[in-house]
Order: sequence, then C-alpha cells, then structure tokens
Amino acid sequence: MKTLIIEDEKPAARRLGRMLEKLDVNVIAILHSVEDSKIWFQNNPHPDLIFLDIQLNDGLSFELFETIEIESAIIFTTAYDEYALQAFKLNSIDYLLKPIDEHELEIAVLKYNSLKTKFGNDISSKNVQLSINDIKKLLVHPLERDYKKRFTVKVGQHIKLISTSEIECFYSENKGTYIQTIEGRNYLIDSTLEALEPEVSPVEFFRVNRKYLINIHAINDIISYSNSRLKIKLNNLKTDDVIVARDRVKDFKEWLS
Repeated sequence: MKTLIIEDEKPAARRLGRMLEKLDVNVIAILHSVEDSKIWFQNNPHPDLIFLDIQLNDGLSFELFETIEIESAIIFTTAYDEYALQAFKLNSIDYLLKPIDEHELEIAVLKYNSLKTKFGNDISSKNVQLSINDIKKLLVHPLERDYKKRFTVKVGQHIKLISTSEIECFYSENKGTYIQTIEGRNYLIDSTLEALEPEVSPVEFFRVNRKYLINIHAINDIISYSNSRLKIKLNNLKTDDVIVARDRVKDFKEWLS
C-alpha cells in the first residue's frame, strides 16, 4: 500500500508517519500545503491512500478536488469534532480526530484494507465528492451547537474566568497562545489556535491567519493591504500583524456580512 500524508503541522505529520511505519504502511511522501500537493499530483502517480488534513496553512485541502481528479482513497485527519463531521462519516473511508490515536489509526487502515479487498480500485476520492461539498458547507455555516462561553486562566494563585464577550482575540506568540481582552490585558492559556478555532462561535470569531483568531466586535478598522490582503486594526491590540491571509480574504468578507 502506497500512502501519502498531507498535513501542515510537521511534528504531527512525522508522528503519523512513524505510526504508519509500525503498521507496515509505505509512506511515499509527506506534503504540507495545498500548493505543494497540487504540484506533487501533477508529477507523480496517485497513491493508494491519502491521509488528508482538512485545514492547511494555505487553505482548505478541498481545493485539491477542484483542480485535480484524485484517484486515491481518502482518510481525513482533522481537529473538528465528530458532530461537525457526521455528513461524511459513511462516505469517506474514515476520519481521525487529532491528536491521532494509534489504535484508531490501526482500525482505519484495517478498514481500508478490508474495503480494498472487497471493492478493489473502486475505492477512490470519487466516492466522497458529495460529502466534501457537505463538509465545506458545514465549515462555512456550521450546525447549531454549543460553543464555549468562557475560558479559565491562571493569574498567580488565582483562577480567573473570562467570558468570550470580553475577548478581543486569541493569538500565538513564541510557541504560546494568549487571550487578549477588551481591557487590553493578555493571558497565557494552555491550548493552540487549531484547538480553539472549533470551540468558539464562527459567527463571532474568525481565523484571519496562522497567528490570530479575532472577535468581530473588536474590529476598529479594515485597510486594503498589499497582494490583495487586508490589514485589521483592533480596538486595543497594538500590532501590524493582524493581516487577513490572501486565501482567506473571500471567506473573511463573507463572515463580515
């Protein structure tokens, strides 16, 4: 079995590769972005199976299906919870929630092998085309669910509660993740932006780039920037780093409206 890993978090990709090697799965390449993946598929035979992260650093991996007719079977890897993924559970080979569990990975590989024995080459990405459209809709217009209303942070020997309405943005810096409040205070939290993004309401919060997840109510100004990007001025956070990545500008404008 020839397998490809498409995952933008390099440590996670290496860990997945090591786990697959233990299962005697041949990993032929590890890719980290949509653009790298497009180039790879144009120059290489398609593998039997792809472990595909949904959200890569330069966009959603679904963009691959818009330009390339991928012939491989797909196992999705994602930080999005099970509730949001019900739409394609029965249509894709499988999906694995991060951090990936070794036992669940083994089950997914066995499931692929079983289906491969039963259906042969009919197991391909063509079987999940309809579900991919469903997933994209869910990511833009998520199903009704309960999102976090507050976070706890440690201040010295005390635990402080911070409501999401008090949060201007979440941001990452020096390998840490912080809450910036509307009062101009910042607090270190034990999480990552990748983990936080599906936990907060997509109506109120938007991931403008790899570093910032901002609250719509904290936007003070939006300025046209180079390379078709947008620069965001927040009410209290004084930085020039809040720039909407070019591949997220369209979704950002839809989010604003």
